[in-house]
Order: sequence, then structure tokens, then C-alpha cells
Amino acid sequence: MRRILCVSLFVFLSVLRLSAEDSIPAAMKGEIDKAVRDLLAKTGAPSASIAVVMDGKLLYAQAYGIARVAEKLKATPDMPYSIGSISKQFTAAAILLLAQEGKLSLDDKLERWLPELTRAKDVSIRELLAMTSGYQDFWPQDYVMPMMLKPITPEEIVKRWGTIPLDFEPGTKWQYSNTNYVIAGAIVEKVAGDPVFSFVQKRILEPLQMKSAINSDTGPLGPDGPQRYLRYAGGPLRIAPKEGAGWMFAAGELAMTPSDLAKWDISLIEQSLLQPESYREMETEVRLASGVGSSYGLGVHLSLTNARRQVSHGGEVSGFTATNDVYPDERVAVAVFTNMDATGASSEIASRVEDIVFAQNEPGRTAALAQMKSIFSSLQRGKLDRALFTDNANAYFTREAIADFAAALRPLGAPKAFAQTAQGLRGGMTMRRYDIKFARKTLRLTTFILPDGKIEQYQIATTD
Repeated sequence: MRRILCVSLFVFLSVLRLSAEDSIPAAMKGEIDKAVRDLLAKTGAPSASIAVVMDGKLLYAQAYGIARVAEKLKATPDMPYSIGSISKQFTAAAILLLAQEGKLSLDDKLERWLPELTRAKDVSIRELLAMTSGYQDFWPQDYVMPMMLKPITPEEIVKRWGTIPLDFEPGTKWQYSNTNYVIAGAIVEKVAGDPVFSFVQKRILEPLQMKSAINSDTGPLGPDGPQRYLRYAGGPLRIAPKEGAGWMFAAGELAMTPSDLAKWDISLIEQSLLQPESYREMETEVRLASGVGSSYGLGVHLSLTNARRQVSHGGEVSGFTATNDVYPDERVAVAVFTNMDATGASSEIASRVEDIVFAQNEPGRTAALAQMKSIFSSLQRGKLDRALFTDNANAYFTREAIADFAAALRPLGAPKAFAQTAQGLRGGMTMRRYDIKFARKTLRLTTFILPDGKIEQYQIATTD
């Protein structure tokens, strides 16, 4: 019976994967595959598993590299990876679900639930989730200390780090702290009368059919899953130690496939699980007492990235790193997991994949890139097609300016890379920024394009 279930699950996941691949344009698939493989080679991470959401639907799920080096086990899209602190979004959502039911309030002071904590009369649940409480982080290191190899209970973490003096006055500073989310998880358990993972499973994972999600705080992922790795100063891959049970708890206990995390991302885009007000709470930047923005909501980082609203978070536990970027307004999301810690591989891959996805959605981006390359080549030769430019831009390009462009650019030769790095709006025009890379120099090109296609600005500066 167990074998039949396993085969059925494999077939289901394979069909899901094929249906996602069938919907992705071949050119985009090729670009994504190449980008991920190139970045794995560059960063030294042994494997990566990704999921791409476009128009609010799973577009593509794929895995690359080796999940377990000694066994030569290839990574597959149905393998769960530990997602580390991306788990915090689920703890925040658990608190918001309880708030929706009137069982607690985000503005409750901790004295209502855990009166023994330091300054419990002054710290709110909101400040826990927003990282502005002042409670000291129990794990700021990017490696596992000896004490973390031994099991611990969440109650011990709360007692040890939740009863010492605060690092700052509540609400006055922002400091990332895993302790905040252990305390938040303890509150969920006290209010719901259920273990935090059980509550998250019943109220979030099961409704969203995130069937691969497991509690990786209790032990290793198993011989059929990815091994956890680290490197010392860029040396060979070494197996990373597993933290003792209990340390991750509500701050980083989840493991899952990228495709299942994509279901969560789709729920954020569609606002399908929580009430609209709860999503506003989660995705609204918390301001400090001084009025300065924190760039953080409740369990999520918030930013404008290339003029797009981004809701994101990274994750790292011993041997794993992960990145999850959601663009709700564009209905796009990218999740990337890798099985090596202390690396930027997942964020680099996510950024590159997002560039590829948005390039398909931005009218004129490919044509603009070709045009900017052509103009650059012409300027290297001291030439300029003035019909492409506005009167203002033509006034900027004096004979002296063109001669200076040619003198500076000609010796560089052909660029090794010419890529768009940003896009936005400026003065009713489309602003695009490009990095032009040579062997020993990188140039920054900033262009402004009018709606009629005329170029108002083509300005180059050195960046290094």
C-alpha cells in the first residue's frame, strides 16, 4: 500500500512538473536553465531547486546539480529543502489568523500571554513580528555553535533570551532576532492550545495543499533528500552539522519543495487565505518611534525593486539557504533553495531569474537593449545617429562630447556583458539602467525614453 501511495505521489508530482514546463516559453526556459547552472558553477553551491510563478500561476519548477555528492544523487523538484527564516511568514500568518478570530490582538502587550518576559508590559506582539522589540537574537552567527548541537526546548530559549535586558527600547530600532519568533510561536501555542507546527499545518499548509511541507526541526531530511553542506573559505564541500532539535521552532522549522512555497506565494498574490486587513498588516512597513521606515512588515522584507513592490524573505539554517521574492502587483514570484549555507547563491539565482521573467513581460525591453548596444558601438567609433534623440539629447551630444565618448570608450573594445539592471518611471519617461562590463572596468548607462521612442538621455559613468 505504501509503495502504491509513493508511486501515485511521484506520478502526481511529475504531471505537475510537466504541466508547468509545458506552459513556459522555450526561450525563457533555456535562459533560466543556463542562468541557474552558471550561478551554481560560480558560487560552488552543489544544487538549486526553483519555482517560478507568473500571472499568479506556477510557470516552472526545476532542480539542478547534485543533492547528495557522495551518493551522486541528482536534485529533483520534488525534494524538500529547509527554508529557514522564510518560515517566519507562516508564524506571522498564524498570529494574524488568531487575531482575525479575536483571540489576541497585534497590539497586545506580552504581559497578557508571557508576563515573565523582560519589559512584558512594554513590548507588543506587533513589535515581535516586526523585529523592533529589543529582544536579543539567540543565533546571529552564520555557523552552528557547540551549544546548538544539543537539543533544547522553546521554553528554554524564551527563558534564556527573553528574560535578559533588552538591546534597545521597544520600537526605537530594528534588529533581526530569531528570539522574537520563538516568543511569537510560544504565544501561538498558548492561545491556540496546539503545537505551532500543528496549527500552521491545519490552518495554512493543508488549505493550500502544501503537501511536501514538514517540520525539519525534529531531525534530518532523510537519505532521499538533499544533504546539507558548507565550505570553509571556499574550500571543498563539507557536510554541515544539523542543529539540535528545538532550536529552529517557529523561527525556521519548515522544509518543503519550491513548488509548495509557490502555493503560499500565490495565496499572497490572490489574498486567498487571510482577510484583506491581515495582508495589509503583514505587508505594511513598520516605522520606528523616530518615524524612520524599517523596510520590514510582519515576517517579510518590503522594498521597491526596479520600481516594483517586492515582498520577500531569505532563509538560512545549517547547510541550506533560500530566497523567496513575491511581486504581488505583477503577480510574479520566484523561490530558490540551495543546499549550502553562508552563500548568496539563492539570492543571485532569484535575481537573475526575475530579470529573465520580467524581460518577457516588459514591452520593448529586448529591442531597447539592442538599440542601446548599437548606440554604444557607434559612440566608440565617434558616430551618433541624431534622428534617434530628442532636441535636448542632441544638445547634450556636442562634438566635444562625442569625441570624449569615443576617446574613453574605443580602447575598451567589445563589452563582455551588456545587461539591463533597473527600470522605472522618471518625468513621464521610461528609465532604464544598464551595466556594461569589460575585463577591468564596469560602466553604468542610464537612459530615458519618451513614449514616442525618442531618447532623451544616454549618459555613461564609471562604477569602478
